[in-house]
Amino acid sequence: MSAIAGIYNLNGEPVSIEQSGGMMKAFEKFPADDIQTWHKDNIFLGCHAQWITPESIGEQLPFYDYQRLLAITADAIIDNREELFERLQIDREDRKKITDSQLILLAYHKWGEESPKFLVGDFAFMIWDEKERKMFGARDFSGARTLYYYRDNRRFGFSTTIQPLFSMPIERKKLDEQWIAEFIANPGFFESVNSSLTVYKNIKQLPPSHSITIVNGQVSLIRYCTLIESTKLNLNSNEEYIEGFQEVFQKAVDSKLRTYKKVGGHLSGGLDSGSVAAFAAKRLRQENKRLYTFSYVPVEDFVDWTHRSRIANEKPFIESTVNFVGNISPNYLSFEDKNSYTEIDEWLESLEMPYKFFENTYWLRGTYEEASRQGIGVLLNGQRGNWTISWGPTFDYYALLIKRLKWIKLNQEMKAYCQNMGTGRKYLLSIVNKKLLPLIYQRRNVDDEFPMYINNDFSSKTKVFDILKDHGIDIKGRVGSNSYKIKKDQFQKLYFWNITGTYGSKLSLRYGLVDRDPTNDLRVIRFCLSVPEEQYVQNGLDRALIRRATKGYLPEEIRLNMRTRGVQGADGVHRMRAMWSTFITEIEQLKEEPLIREIIDINVIDNCVANIKNEPKPKLAFGYEFKVLMRSLILYRFFKKSL
Repeated sequence: MSAIAGIYNLNGEPVSIEQSGGMMKAFEKFPADDIQTWHKDNIFLGCHAQWITPESIGEQLPFYDYQRLLAITADAIIDNREELFERLQIDREDRKKITDSQLILLAYHKWGEESPKFLVGDFAFMIWDEKERKMFGARDFSGARTLYYYRDNRRFGFSTTIQPLFSMPIERKKLDEQWIAEFIANPGFFESVNSSLTVYKNIKQLPPSHSITIVNGQVSLIRYCTLIESTKLNLNSNEEYIEGFQEVFQKAVDSKLRTYKKVGGHLSGGLDSGSVAAFAAKRLRQENKRLYTFSYVPVEDFVDWTHRSRIANEKPFIESTVNFVGNISPNYLSFEDKNSYTEIDEWLESLEMPYKFFENTYWLRGTYEEASRQGIGVLLNGQRGNWTISWGPTFDYYALLIKRLKWIKLNQEMKAYCQNMGTGRKYLLSIVNKKLLPLIYQRRNVDDEFPMYINNDFSSKTKVFDILKDHGIDIKGRVGSNSYKIKKDQFQKLYFWNITGTYGSKLSLRYGLVDRDPTNDLRVIRFCLSVPEEQYVQNGLDRALIRRATKGYLPEEIRLNMRTRGVQGADGVHRMRAMWSTFITEIEQLKEEPLIREIIDINVIDNCVANIKNEPKPKLAFGYEFKVLMRSLILYRFFKKSL
């Protein structure tokens, strides 16, 4: 993968060395295997390359095709190479030496602006079409790689990261109030419902699933991919669904193992990362390679306070997977010296923006750091699995059966569920009724509502609550009860995708490796969306398709575990106990910052501090008070660092 940048002077003026050099200099903090640039008249393209795949070694990038008069710079790993070779009718003897960027260029030459529809993988690229006098680019469907841009009347600039764009003659850094208002007012983990916005007013980002065209000085964006549930598969047996899943999932895993370095993987004690690891280790064994896994475990003196259905230390489950699967070299990492508070400046430096997911930052960055030290090129994960391979909400499905009057099927399923879980039918029906009639059973608990900590004047000025309401966002943080609607939103509303691509791209640049998720593979998603619901809940099992498809791949205690789920970050506050007073002191300091007072309700901050200041109880880790204070502190540090 790579950091890419470019300038297109819309007025026809040549791009100066100072302009192009300033952009590339901003990448110098990242490791590089090669650095190349390409200039022609009013066009500049640059690439700060990190070689991951065998084909990328020694790759010429930017690349200019003299025959087709096309130039490309790309940050890309393309997974459906064989399919593209066939579609593009590329001779077999030429296939091994063709790079992913050349494949993209050939796809563009054949299909033009439709070309992103034919690409599967993680990518961001820009192409200069000399014949058409047009700049064209795209970002992959889920935004796994970032692409920012700036445009005024004289120039268009783009970059993988934000900082290089500030080397251009931009008037000044100006914060986007709308983005900041949504960051504060929205209880969820994503920032803005507008996926084009960034924290800076004059810097935009290309949203996931979008292409961008610049011609005659006009910039236009088009969404080229929309994921919807289409015609359902109608196979002859359960076994055929399992075989179909195993085939498409193995293909997705295989395509993401393509590296000349070692292959690693995040591994928890659950189904998603466990399935990825099992399928990957099987294929790597055939290639005489091993899978190196990295697993977060709490610090030794932490006492698990979570509910009995949750488990904070998943090490016993992880060891079970490692021992059963084989061909895995495990790493169990506690990062005793790290916590969410001490990580703030590191993450602000990497992300170039405020963030909300502080609960996982210490082990997430620590994993990248350790994987890089061990020479890992690809770090697998199963992050999207809940919505793809391990989908299967039991109670929502039973409510669906009632709506469809499928009484015999319902009775069979409920009986099997009660046997599996050792629970009573009456208790099960009470839960299903809540899914069936949510408005009747809904109870408002003020203690469970996320506090509104945005300043009233600032919220009125930005109309942020109206905007969030228009997009169906509950400003109290209450999660809807309909799992099917939540899943639909996950695939159709692009703001859910941006943050994983942002930290994935920027941590990969910093540590010279790339995160890859087979559960988020476009082919896997499309297959899973086509599978009938009865395959996902079956014989009293939730997540039934992956449970059946991993028979022989995962140990039974993992494959059939319906009683406990892992939870990461439960020791977050416990880790901060030695510096709790320092944390509270800095919260008191931020209250005096004029900009903070303009955007945040200080009374809410005072109430949160009063509730938690005396003792760092471990149970505060996922509490609203801690969330509000940490998010406010991250904003405060960002302002101090960036303005």
